[in-house]
Amino acid sequence: MAGKDRKPTTTDAGIPVSSDEHSLTIGPDGPILLQDHYLIEQMANFNRERIPERQPHAKGGGAFGHFEVTQDVSKYTKAAVFQPGTKTETLIRFSTVAGERGSPDTWRDPRGFSLKFYTSEGNYDMVGNNTPVFFLRDPLKFQHFIRSQKRRADTNLRDHDMQWDFWTLSPESAHQVAWLMGDRGIPKTWRNMNGYSSHTYMWVNAKGEKFWVKYHFKTDQGIDFLPQEEADRLAGEDGDYHQRDLYNAIQRKEYPSWTLYMQIMPFHEADSYRFNPFDLTKVWPHADYPLIEVGRLTLDRNPTDYHTEIEQAAFEPNNLVPGIGPSPDKMLLGRLFSYADAHRARMGVNYKQIPVNRPKAPVHSYSKDGAMRVENVSDPVYAPNSKGGPAADPERYPEDATWQASGEFVRAPYSKRKDDDDFGQAGTLVREVMDDAARDRLVSNVVGHLKDGVSEPVLERAFEYWRNIDPDIGNRIAKGVKGG
Repeated sequence: MAGKDRKPTTTDAGIPVSSDEHSLTIGPDGPILLQDHYLIEQMANFNRERIPERQPHAKGGGAFGHFEVTQDVSKYTKAAVFQPGTKTETLIRFSTVAGERGSPDTWRDPRGFSLKFYTSEGNYDMVGNNTPVFFLRDPLKFQHFIRSQKRRADTNLRDHDMQWDFWTLSPESAHQVAWLMGDRGIPKTWRNMNGYSSHTYMWVNAKGEKFWVKYHFKTDQGIDFLPQEEADRLAGEDGDYHQRDLYNAIQRKEYPSWTLYMQIMPFHEADSYRFNPFDLTKVWPHADYPLIEVGRLTLDRNPTDYHTEIEQAAFEPNNLVPGIGPSPDKMLLGRLFSYADAHRARMGVNYKQIPVNRPKAPVHSYSKDGAMRVENVSDPVYAPNSKGGPAADPERYPEDATWQASGEFVRAPYSKRKDDDDFGQAGTLVREVMDDAARDRLVSNVVGHLKDGVSEPVLERAFEYWRNIDPDIGNRIAKGVKGG
């Protein structure tokens, strides 16, 4: 390009600079001058380019798209985003749970499936995974779980002994571990995996009727997975395999899509259901609550600046729009605080003013000041006021996503019901969902994992853990470890 046609380099203040290559010095061989404000800006900005990475889900990627409602579910929710024919802009981020930002995409790990809907009534966020359950049911254990999957304090290495120590002492993890060690533990691509809310939410319709719901985003590309050997090879050859695949697919205009289905439970049926329907380690059988189609999610735009649009994207389950609310799921209730607090710690109190997090709906809040605030604040800055400031409208937006609770203050698990146990659904997954080939791969995956540094007595607890899931599978795993 001719020089006159190129945009001039400027400082961040828009001031043209005279050189992209040479610092300001006293003569060509003399010392650099402190008054070279462009050099100082370049060095200072570089030192501050990185924001802290996420604690879990640090490695990931994403894209933009839209969600379009294809069926009428208005009898279950008044949420604008789910009304017939509504089309809503979306952002999705896929991720791995345990790895750091530079870790391989193809490690065996649950995959995050987080969505932001830019609705007409504000941002609605769903933080999900590619599995319908999780390792825990109580947020008090979440921090400990994540640390058990990360790196040791002494060696700074990930440690299978530490992982199995935690899992075998936490029997509620069995269902998720069975998913993790099976084919779904390493999806072929992000496009070839489902996404689930995992948590139970509440839907409220225009009449004030309440329902409990679970979200199932079924991939339209079909479920596919990577065998352990292939995943290991790709981890060494292309650590960004999944991120590259998504980007290239969208560049080729092969836009990936998912069909959203809901499981819907009438409000009062939760009281007498045979196990606690808010337990994050359990699924609702489809025979009891069949899938109901809602709409389709399509991804059709790659980010143009990964840092600005993906790394700074903030997903938080407390972003709940009218017609959608939480449930008594203890993990969900803990996350209503923890996610937003993590974003404030990582990016500052005004992270919702970053363009990717800014809602499309008007904002009329009384938040003010703080680091990196860029939106103007105008008086009055307090409520209540008689100066014409925004006012809550309880008639138009009632606090109707509620339920009743009573009892003593206790630290206890959910109350036991008839079919409440930790290993039953994991056993059903292994015996009835997996076929013989999938069970063989499950055994091989677990044996390989246990052989990698798992010590006694953790090893014996792991064998018993798997025998509780399924006696035959447990015995095969024990034989594979001890005999090989």
